[in-house]
Amino acid sequence: MAMTETATGTFVGTSVKRREDASLLRGRGTFVDNMAPPGTVYAVIVRSPYAHARIKSVNLETARAAEGVVAAWSGADLAEDWAGSLPCAWPVTEDIKMPPHYPLASDEARYQGDGVAVVVAESRALAKDAAELVEVDYDPLDAVAGVEKALEDGAPLVHEDLGTNECYVWKLDSGDVRAAIDAADVVVTRRYFQPRLIPNAIEPRSVLAQASPSGDVTLWSATQIPHILRFALQIVLGIPESKIRVIAPDVGGGFGSKLDVYAEDALAVALARRLGRPVKWTEERAENYQATIHGRDVVTELTFAATKDGSITAVKGEMTCAMGAYLQLVTPGIPLLGAWIYSGPYAIPNYSVTFTGVFTHTTPTDAYRGAGRPEATYVLERTMDALARELGIDPVELRRRNFVKEFPHTMASGLTLDSGDYEASLDRLLEILDLDAIRADQAERRARGDAKQIGVGFSTYNEMCGLAPSRILGAVRYAVGGWDSATIRFQPLGSVQVVTGTSPHGQSHETTWAQIAADRLGVDVDDVEVLHGDTAVSQLGMDTYGSRSLTVGGIALWNAGQKIIDKARQIVAH
Repeated sequence: MAMTETATGTFVGTSVKRREDASLLRGRGTFVDNMAPPGTVYAVIVRSPYAHARIKSVNLETARAAEGVVAAWSGADLAEDWAGSLPCAWPVTEDIKMPPHYPLASDEARYQGDGVAVVVAESRALAKDAAELVEVDYDPLDAVAGVEKALEDGAPLVHEDLGTNECYVWKLDSGDVRAAIDAADVVVTRRYFQPRLIPNAIEPRSVLAQASPSGDVTLWSATQIPHILRFALQIVLGIPESKIRVIAPDVGGGFGSKLDVYAEDALAVALARRLGRPVKWTEERAENYQATIHGRDVVTELTFAATKDGSITAVKGEMTCAMGAYLQLVTPGIPLLGAWIYSGPYAIPNYSVTFTGVFTHTTPTDAYRGAGRPEATYVLERTMDALARELGIDPVELRRRNFVKEFPHTMASGLTLDSGDYEASLDRLLEILDLDAIRADQAERRARGDAKQIGVGFSTYNEMCGLAPSRILGAVRYAVGGWDSATIRFQPLGSVQVVTGTSPHGQSHETTWAQIAADRLGVDVDDVEVLHGDTAVSQLGMDTYGSRSLTVGGIALWNAGQKIIDKARQIVAH
């Protein structure tokens, strides 16, 4: 056999064909809604039209008699199927209030879209028709949607047994903010409301569950987190984790909204076990607006204390954050992801942020596009402009004066910036932008009353992401650890198989992981196969969210490569 050598370090950083493209461009992707094992039946959820209502009764008789209907159940009918509540993995304080959250409501609907019954039929169309025949007798109750109004005396309670709508209060303080504010030449305070955002991945959520007579369960789900979902299903359904297989096939985007354990995941499995047939549920777009998590919904009051020359001496933030009606997988911790960066790239010595989580009669919030960090950056940079106006200092110059200039730098929030050169980045931007010319044009337009006006805005920010095991995750009581795994196998004839614990939904893991492995091991990139997204193949993992795949999963792969090299050296030396 002729031996060949491949130079290492030749694939990362070079352009290679994306492996994922061929099947997707030809329409041969494998998405959950394309799948239909023999005997598949289709579920449709009956959802509350009220933000808050007592469920007096659910009449399913007419729906059960409709054409093609296999079964129909209310939330009360399925109560015995749940061994536990849908989990929240991020209890940010010891005294956080965590009300139970079951896949279907049986006592009260607590937001518009809360599921109260399910109909299963031979086709989705027949299930939809029958769902309209379900008669629910609601007793409408007062509701509260505004996050600040929910804290007012006499506000309707989302969970009466808690006696309050306050979920938690979490603080991070450093230095003496009160003294800095009292001694400041100027104090600027601004209030901001960042409204809800509704995630819209190109593929709506979809699940397909199949149960075997032996008790094994397979769930195909358009999810970002097959491993975490497998663990959670054990909690909700009481099925041993060894009996559960979760597969995330091609997933058409997530943006955080598929980083969750949803009612429909557990519901599909429960129905498949009851019926002995595969059960599929696929979300419609209008349903997505109600039943998939929302992002943001935060009111912020931010204060800067500064000297007359523009040196910022303190920042203080009071954030009131909507949780929605229930805590989803990581709802409480999402605002806190920005807790360390309300000073951004600026050397602000005194620091105080307080987050208050609040229950409202609205769709639960959770991770969406940046999750906590965009909220912090928005209010920080808006307040920076407000301070510039107050002092009469150019906003670009004010930023320059406050930039961190010496590295490494420990921020007042406790994070360490190991390196950077913010001034050089700003100088390069100004060189490209030609700001003087733009401002001259701006002034001329204003002077002549031109209908077309232009604005100039600046935002400088630091990002905190790549969630991995750390003291920060420990400080915010993140329950799932943040680690990840990778396995490398050499096949008998020299090809390489990579198994990763991260789970892509558009990030090109099959291509980029092959590049990393090829460079690490000195093989051709085409000789590397990457396996992911199936808990029967990749048994350990913490999945993909928070920009962590490369920084944690990729490093796990790199480290696995070193173990292969060490083992190979022993064999060759022998």
